[in-house]
Amino acid sequence: MIEAIQIEQIAAIVRRAGLNAPMLAALREQFSPLHFSTCLDDELGADEPFLTDEHFNLYLVDGRAHCLTLTGDLACATGVLLAEVSAHA
Repeated sequence: MIEAIQIEQIAAIVRRAGLNAPMLAALREQFSPLHFSTCLDDELGADEPFLTDEHFNLYLVDGRAHCLTLTGDLACATGVLLAEVSAHA
């Protein structure tokens, strides 16, 4: 489960630091045991982000079952996928 305030905090950190390895490591440390991943937003297809921003979209990940899935439900979320939005999109 992820709290709405945590999403706000995560988004603020990403806005300030950008999508990079040190930021991802800091998120993993600060918000343990949540899982964090990154990708390019255009790799995700038709899924709607939970939160949109100018430089990234934030998706919730449900890892409770054998396979990871995207979810829109904070109560089911076990992680966050941060997807970089291309300036050329």
